[in-house]
Amino acid sequence: MATLLYRLGRLAFRRRWYVALLWAAVLGAVGFGAATAPAAPDEGNSMPGIESQQAFDLMEQRFPGAAADGASARIVFVAPDGQKVTATENRRAVEKFVDEAADGPQVAQAADPFKVRAVSEDDSTAYATVSYEVEADALTDRSKTVLEDAMEEARDAGLTVEAGGNALATQPAAGGAAEGIGVAIAAVVLLITFGSLAAAGLPLLTAIIGVGVSMASILALGSTFGLSATTGTLATMLGLACGIDYALFIVSRYREERAKGHAPREAAGLAAGTAGSAVVFAGLTVVIALAGLSVVGIPMLTKMGLAAAGAVVVSVVIALTLVPALLGLWPDAVLSRSTRKPSSRTRFPRPRFARKRGGSTEGGEGNGGTRWARFVLRRPVPVLLASVAGLGALALPVLDLQLGMPGDESKPTSTTERRAYDALADGFGPGFNGPLTIVVDAKGAADPKAAVTTIEQRVGATEGVVSVSAARFNPAGDTAMFTAVPAAAPTDQKTKDLVHGIRGDRSGIESTTQGATFEVTGTTAMNIDMAQKVQDALIPYLAVVVGLAVLLLMVVFRSVLVPVKAALGFLLSVGAALGSVVAVFQWGWGAGLLGVEQTGPVMSLMPIFLVGIVFGLAMDYEVFLVARMREAYVHGDRPDQAVVSGFRYSARVVVAAALIMMAVFSGFIGAGESMIKAIGFGLAVAVLFDAFVVRMALVPAVLALLGRAAWWLPRPLDRLLPRVDVEGEALSRRSTVLPAPARTADRESVRT
Repeated sequence: MATLLYRLGRLAFRRRWYVALLWAAVLGAVGFGAATAPAAPDEGNSMPGIESQQAFDLMEQRFPGAAADGASARIVFVAPDGQKVTATENRRAVEKFVDEAADGPQVAQAADPFKVRAVSEDDSTAYATVSYEVEADALTDRSKTVLEDAMEEARDAGLTVEAGGNALATQPAAGGAAEGIGVAIAAVVLLITFGSLAAAGLPLLTAIIGVGVSMASILALGSTFGLSATTGTLATMLGLACGIDYALFIVSRYREERAKGHAPREAAGLAAGTAGSAVVFAGLTVVIALAGLSVVGIPMLTKMGLAAAGAVVVSVVIALTLVPALLGLWPDAVLSRSTRKPSSRTRFPRPRFARKRGGSTEGGEGNGGTRWARFVLRRPVPVLLASVAGLGALALPVLDLQLGMPGDESKPTSTTERRAYDALADGFGPGFNGPLTIVVDAKGAADPKAAVTTIEQRVGATEGVVSVSAARFNPAGDTAMFTAVPAAAPTDQKTKDLVHGIRGDRSGIESTTQGATFEVTGTTAMNIDMAQKVQDALIPYLAVVVGLAVLLLMVVFRSVLVPVKAALGFLLSVGAALGSVVAVFQWGWGAGLLGVEQTGPVMSLMPIFLVGIVFGLAMDYEVFLVARMREAYVHGDRPDQAVVSGFRYSARVVVAAALIMMAVFSGFIGAGESMIKAIGFGLAVAVLFDAFVVRMALVPAVLALLGRAAWWLPRPLDRLLPRVDVEGEALSRRSTVLPAPARTADRESVRT
């Protein structure tokens, strides 16, 4: 492996213009394909294997057009204090709004609240539903303007008017100015780490190129594989994160080899052969984690995982080819200013250190990584206990984890959707915002109408149901559906218990209908089912991903205990991150500091996303840090010296990579949506815990306690596992510093 990548790095360096032009051609080709490819069909967010999806499919089959996905707006009218919305002037204003909205472009119908009984019992609140012929994304500005103008006229009449639904819904922004600040901080961290604008900009440049190739490929293949821009959300995040990390590792090793006195081309080859090997296996672990998303059984999530895995593969290939090529174009620009200063004898800096077999390194002052490693080696037990106890305590709130899909109730009160939600909850009850839809299949019943009536009465009599609507039959008369309004809010645990209770009583209810069956669906039931599906799949997903990663790391490190330690450390960090999310966004601890106005269940897909993304970054840090320790150990260092060597050369780069990711993810905390805040916060603290507690404290403490046992591998496994030269042992002869004349000759050959 190391020899192959060494040759690839030297080839890319020597044929730098060809490599650069090749990647430019690839980017142009996939960009052209994305621009000319037909739009991907909207397959929706189907959730196979859950009851609410089965009921929804039955509705589409038996009620043609009932599940139409046209946009809609629910306009809520609230009368001034002490007045009723049914008063003459207020009623006239509402009816005028309905007439104007109905005449708007793309409108299918506008329901008059006074004709469809959409008025609260105390006559203080009413709502009108405006349905459109097209989806929300296809609404024209003219259609929205007509609706907004009609709402404004109703406000001028003295009514409080708010809009729910998706027709006028505000699109959540990722992070605004805060995200821009995060990217700026990332650039500053790179600049401080490398002391060179070129070295700081190269990882950003190659990462952006990689994301561009990945996203263009996704869009170009969208119509063929059912992919879309939404599918590429995870690919963009991980493509950028891994792209920066992998290029950062290669550039850092290149600078290190140049500091030893190697010529540029040789340094690029050695960087690709050593750090590049770590990049390959780090990328493989990330691909395993992302491909493992198929275990969850949600088609959308499977596509997102595979698309992101493709983006990571692109990042690896770019790090091994384009990065050495760009180093060939600017071999000295990425070096620090002090290193670029020529010596009086040679154009190369004096070697700072050289490896001696059987010892550590000679020369070179100890840096912060060295001092920290020695501190941990002197006190491994207290550091280990403090790390495990701290992360374990932070993970405790996970025991109370509640999953759900936040709706309008989680949006800021500055949005009209949140105010409409609150107004409906005040006027009609908290459960009005999340009605349950009961679909009755009476095809096998002797008397379908009687069977539907029985089910309607039994569901309506269930504790926790406020009211049920009149059943509506399909044209064939063999299927009906009606709504049941819960007493509690959509995300309340009582509503979840109600759904399970109705389904639990199903056999008893159906036994009295002589052949009719029913299922519960609706947005609220769908969210409950999806949360349960994700929660059930979380443990199998972790088992598959962690198990395969442990096997892969065994191949990389030729060890049993190091991969197990890596997996356990990851579980601790991701558990602490999830616990922190629960404490802030579910319990409300410190929520005000982050601008969270409403706490509630954690987004259903949050644990899966957190595990997938953080696993990728954690394995990056683990492989790059421990690979240097393994390299030092193979080359003759004692176990404790190998730990110090690993920290001397890798700690600064790992810390820089972690700070960059934390800065980027923290930008999402500045978003207005609570859901996006939770994603940004969860990812930022997960990187914090994994990089600074697990990799920087727990890993050296465990290795210090294990000593040589850390690198133990049973002989049967040693014979069974394939050998991959990640530590670059085959390159050990090349890693020695060449004499000055040889370096000069090599330099001259590179220049030609």
